[in-house]
Amino acid sequence: MRVWIDMTAPAHVLVYRPLMELLREQGAEIELTARDYAQTLQLLELHGMEAEVIGHHGGRSRLGKARSLFSRLHGLRRWAKGRNFDIALAHGSHELTITARRLGIPSSTTFDYEWATLQHQLGCRAATRVVIPESIPPERMERYGVRPPKLRRYPGLKEEYYLSDFQPDRSVADALGIDEKRVLVIVRTPPDVSLYHRASNPLFPRVLDHLGRHPEVQAVVIPRTDEQRVYVRSLELPSLIVPDGAVDAQSLIALSDLVVSAGGTMNREAAALGVPVYTTFGGRLGGVDEWLMREGRLVPLTDPRALELRKRDPGEGKQVRRDPKLMLELLMSALEKAA
Repeated sequence: MRVWIDMTAPAHVLVYRPLMELLREQGAEIELTARDYAQTLQLLELHGMEAEVIGHHGGRSRLGKARSLFSRLHGLRRWAKGRNFDIALAHGSHELTITARRLGIPSSTTFDYEWATLQHQLGCRAATRVVIPESIPPERMERYGVRPPKLRRYPGLKEEYYLSDFQPDRSVADALGIDEKRVLVIVRTPPDVSLYHRASNPLFPRVLDHLGRHPEVQAVVIPRTDEQRVYVRSLELPSLIVPDGAVDAQSLIALSDLVVSAGGTMNREAAALGVPVYTTFGGRLGGVDEWLMREGRLVPLTDPRALELRKRDPGEGKQVRRDPKLMLELLMSALEKAA
């Protein structure tokens, strides 16, 4: 079996790592494409994955995104044509599902945020299967033309699947010079190049200022872009640490005392690993975040002073692990329709 997987954002590398291992155990041949965006290429290299790099992020403007979309669609089709793939897999890559449909390749896409409207209008309609968490109400998917049997759902968080074999690497904290006596906070910047996050997020700079001046805190800020890295470093706040490039964020989260994130994946990784997590997300809440808040596993933050800055007790918090074979079975169900 020949499998094509498209990686367009850093989280996709993490999601598909265990699934690729399972596919290879089954004898599958896998080829990867990737988009040059944020730390995607760095994480591919970190995990020893080789990919054909096609296209880049279109930036903040709709015109830039449209140009990038059409250019990448052309590049993917030219690359994939004649490679005889049996199935194509993605995590929200509408370019993959559109290209796969044009080439007659069954495709599956998965994601866990349902309000990226334009992306899903394109990608979901083209896909053979759409795989989402059970916490997203199925009626929200109908606007994208997605109903059973096209719609497949899984329990819990995607992070609970791809972190099922996770063990933290303590050397990551040592490499950054973390002082174990201080409260370790992991901070993720906002997804400010995403169409669904148009509203400004005035809370986030206040969070940086509060943590960055706190003498008992060390806050590792993990930016999405070089522009964000330059901005955070320009603040010259004494308690902030900004890594030079991609890092083992999951190990940092597991070793931290709490996480503050303006995005989604790192929120959910913290929840999966049993680490206290606060969100400053400025966009529309999705079903996954709504569920985590009801469960008390994610806390909305409106004032940095509300952060509970304390050292976690050893063994505090419990990691939730789920079998990635279930996720793979749902994605591979696209072959049922082709059979």
